[in-house]
Amino acid sequence: MNKVSSNLFKNRKYISDELAAEENFDVIELPLTHGDINMILFTVDGLSKDTAIIHIQKELADHADKIKNGSRVDKLLQSVLPYLELSTTNDLDETIDQVLAGPAALLIDGAEKVILIDTREYPVRSIAEPETEQIVRGAKDGFVETIVFNTALTRRRIRDRRLRMEHLTVGQRSKTDICISYMKDIANPHLVQEMKKAIENINIDGLPMADKTLEEYIFGHYMNPYPLVRYTERPDVAAAHLLEGHILLFVDGSPTVMITPVTFWHHLQHAEEYRQKPIIGTMHRFVRFTAVWASLFLLPLWFLYAEGLIDTPDVIHYIGEEKEGSVPLLIQFLVAETGIEMLRMAAIHTPTALATALGLVAAILIGQIAIDVGLFSPEVVLYLAVAAIGSFATPSYELSLANRLWRIIFLLCAAAAGLSGFIAAVTFWCILLIRLKPVHIPYFWPLIPFSFHSLGDIFKRKPIPLKSRRPQITTRVNEKK
Repeated sequence: MNKVSSNLFKNRKYISDELAAEENFDVIELPLTHGDINMILFTVDGLSKDTAIIHIQKELADHADKIKNGSRVDKLLQSVLPYLELSTTNDLDETIDQVLAGPAALLIDGAEKVILIDTREYPVRSIAEPETEQIVRGAKDGFVETIVFNTALTRRRIRDRRLRMEHLTVGQRSKTDICISYMKDIANPHLVQEMKKAIENINIDGLPMADKTLEEYIFGHYMNPYPLVRYTERPDVAAAHLLEGHILLFVDGSPTVMITPVTFWHHLQHAEEYRQKPIIGTMHRFVRFTAVWASLFLLPLWFLYAEGLIDTPDVIHYIGEEKEGSVPLLIQFLVAETGIEMLRMAAIHTPTALATALGLVAAILIGQIAIDVGLFSPEVVLYLAVAAIGSFATPSYELSLANRLWRIIFLLCAAAAGLSGFIAAVTFWCILLIRLKPVHIPYFWPLIPFSFHSLGDIFKRKPIPLKSRRPQITTRVNEKK
């Protein structure tokens, strides 16, 4: 710890050297003199509001007579500086960290404290509805890349004195701001402390991928493709999970918020279900579940039928391959899966104005011509399209990618060992998910371990007035709302 000296120029030299003010064009070192008192203001151009800095200088000039005598720092804080977020520090290293984070630092000759003025104004895009979680009716605001805006959007929906927003910093070089949010009287206190401890123990230069890097440090399971947290860009979804006892992790620089603890079934829920009547929401959920299971099991099951590896009942005799292609069926599937993945990547990098053209090229020039030349059979394109639609219908993008990987594994096992290989792969998949316990919460709960009361909430959209209890896995006790 380097304490602030009463010698202004000694403090100035240390901070100026550490910030490399002469080399960094965006580091502002502004000498001031008011009331025969020398001062120096340090800030970073682009992170501080110019109007706030100008207003502060004007107030210092107009009230210079108030700081000639007595405690200069106290006088400035109490009656001169017209700003809401003011603090002091006697540590020069903390001063440097604060300046790099955005606040301005005011050094005063003869004072052994530095005044920190939170004039930061980060570049930020306008608040808009998230593209990945759109709904027909409901709020259209979404999180942005600035942590203060995101916490404000959440607190706007929960005006409860028991809502906690605790600040942490991660990264020896990046010093990324992180907020852990929870309802103090609802969330499991042991889980909250475990999360804090895990974050404080992170030793890394920075968080280049923001929340994703944080997830990997906290939850591990690097070889498991399934998501261990739920990501959301919607403040209403985040607020709903807070009231259920979940913990939110905000990371500055990311427009997504991590929700923990979660189970497999949390990734299959969507805000649209709660914006419609319960019976309509239940219907949507049933259709979505059907689509997700089709994305996982439809292709390997059809492959088994088409290859004659299992007997086909007369009722569904038509589902096999009507005309054999010149390419083996397994190769057709693998090529088509690779093609869909290439199209997905191309769509990400394609400007919006060209997205329609990309879809036409994929559907007409590639799909139809591939059938005409005999590369693909029509049935392969049909069933693969249904499986792809099921993947896109999955609310969680991370879950859809994991399911796509396991779909290929199921297909390969079915091709290698027939029905027994497929059953073995599905069994291994189930065991993997059953044994998975992120933050000590069973991933397949309430199916395994079984909870009849909670299982009903998974498969149907229960009316809100009838939901009298919070999920048992998140709260300290099974409290009533």
